[in-house]
Amino acid sequence: MKSRIIPVILTAALTSVGTLYVAGRFADRNPYFTAHEAPSHNQSAYAAYTANTGGRMAPADFQLAAENSVKAVVHIKTQTKARTVVVQDPYGDDFFGQLFGQRQYYQPPQKGSGSGVIISPDGYIVTNNHVVANADEVTVTFNDRYTATAKLIATDPSTDIAILKVNEKNLPYLEFGNSDDVKLGQWVLAVGYPLTLDATVTAGIVSAKSRSIGINRSQSGTPVESFIQTDAAVNPGNSGGALVNTDGQLIGINSAIASPTGSYAGYSYAIPANIVRKVTNDLVEFGKVQRGFLSVSLIDRKMATPEQLTALGIDRTDGVFINGVDPSRGAGKAGLKKGDFITHVNGTPVSTEPQLQEQVARYHPGDNVSVTYLRNGVSKTVSVQLTTLDGSTKMTTEPAQQVDNTLGASMRSLTSEEKSKYNVSNGVVVTNVGKGTLASTEMPNGFVITTVNDVPVKSTEDIQRIIANSNGNIQIGGIRPGYKGMYYYGIRGLKQASEE
Repeated sequence: MKSRIIPVILTAALTSVGTLYVAGRFADRNPYFTAHEAPSHNQSAYAAYTANTGGRMAPADFQLAAENSVKAVVHIKTQTKARTVVVQDPYGDDFFGQLFGQRQYYQPPQKGSGSGVIISPDGYIVTNNHVVANADEVTVTFNDRYTATAKLIATDPSTDIAILKVNEKNLPYLEFGNSDDVKLGQWVLAVGYPLTLDATVTAGIVSAKSRSIGINRSQSGTPVESFIQTDAAVNPGNSGGALVNTDGQLIGINSAIASPTGSYAGYSYAIPANIVRKVTNDLVEFGKVQRGFLSVSLIDRKMATPEQLTALGIDRTDGVFINGVDPSRGAGKAGLKKGDFITHVNGTPVSTEPQLQEQVARYHPGDNVSVTYLRNGVSKTVSVQLTTLDGSTKMTTEPAQQVDNTLGASMRSLTSEEKSKYNVSNGVVVTNVGKGTLASTEMPNGFVITTVNDVPVKSTEDIQRIIANSNGNIQIGGIRPGYKGMYYYGIRGLKQASEE
């Protein structure tokens, strides 16, 4: 009996030993779920964008970009004082107009808020023009809740950009990125102070580039729009805040939303960083934007009907159609004509008016840009010297300011660009209402005086002459930039007061 059992036991033992040996060899070759699993040839990755991954797609990490951005984005609060506005009755020639004459309206104090981005350690802050327009006081609150008064350096309604300055040192700031490198589908962060909340970060992707939505036309006669469109959530209060990439670089300034309700509905728009950088540099150095023009008129494809596009032959042709040229300036001198299609500016392709605007807006009057165009199917390239709206190639600073001793205010004549912007042929800008007679009317700085006693004025001398020939009662009419219609201010007993 034992002789039969022993072979069975030996066989079982040998089989077990062999099984363990073979299993051990295979286990060494194919480990299960180890922490250092080597990638296979058919590796997979998350479909999210991040930079510096060696060409591979990996999950995007927003942490560092968000933490650095919120430190350099500030909450801007504005305040406009109450005003008494004197308006001449529009029916002044009839019985009721003669009976009631001038009417006074009380405009209560107003408060507003937005966001801004620190762009230098010594306190320069960029925001939107519409955030600070007509404000009497501007304060900024930093991420650590410290609050400081800001000085408005200058504004550019054409691009909706304003530059502020606070007297602080060693501030955290954002570095400009290259907005030309922004790609469709790229992850971006919107940073700001929406709906009076504290600093808020939202994420989205770039859904379009070179968008024009016509919003800057309300504040400028020469609007420049080439927005970066994203689906990052942006609400009222985000205006002037930062649009950053995952490296934490500033690639845009949030400016607008497309919404039927006034709140976020899926699309937001930011001014490209390359435009912001050029405009802010000009505002700090010159006090105004030195903008060059090709001096051509273009066809807006979005506004044209299919029949018009077909008739002009631009329904199937790339490039921007030139509808008119000033032969004495810029493009006209270089040989461009009506019917040409501009396809490149300095080698960068352009197929829409916003794209063309974005490229040209980076240069100054007197700069030469390379323009490639199609004529009868043949591509040609010429050098075009940009000019101002007046046809000049020289850069200028703001006109000299003069003090009107009678009104106690600093003023200057309108520039040609400002006349075009406000659609007027004359006017005087009140740069500082001072503390004299004009200040008593609560007129805001930046008000454009176009008439005094219904007489057009072009200079402070015109104003002084009209006052000298008046009975001491004057009515000042003009424009409040950013607001519709005419505004009027009445002053009585001016002559007698000035003689004391």
